[in-house]
Amino acid sequence: MKIKLTSIYVDDQDKALHFYTEVLGFVKKADFSQGPYRWLTVASAEEPQGTELQLALNDNPTAKAYQQALFQQGQPAAMFYTDDVRGDYERIKARGAEFTMPPTQVTGSTIAMLNDTCGNLIQLTQLSWQG
Repeated sequence: MKIKLTSIYVDDQDKALHFYTEVLGFVKKADFSQGPYRWLTVASAEEPQGTELQLALNDNPTAKAYQQALFQQGQPAAMFYTDDVRGDYERIKARGAEFTMPPTQVTGSTIAMLNDTCGNLIQLTQLSWQG
């Protein structure tokens, strides 16, 4: 089995598309609508044929409550892995991202946390070891 798609709830799909492509550097994979429903996905520019991230509108009350609870508890809605967390921190910060935690060493990795401007915290992780 393989993971080909995962989702994250966002409060504004246009704003999310801008953030995930222009600030984080992902590439848009799919963007089409049927009535009020919009299917929107992005992928890593490093692996454009890899796992896609759906930017799903949080127009469902349960989705909105889940998203808000994670944010209020300081829990990341998604974690992205990098080989250079400090370099990505500087690059993304220069593009206007608001970090809630600068690169910080924790057991087995260095992490940083940022606000995606769409209702989520995102964690960047650089592993200190390979398992």
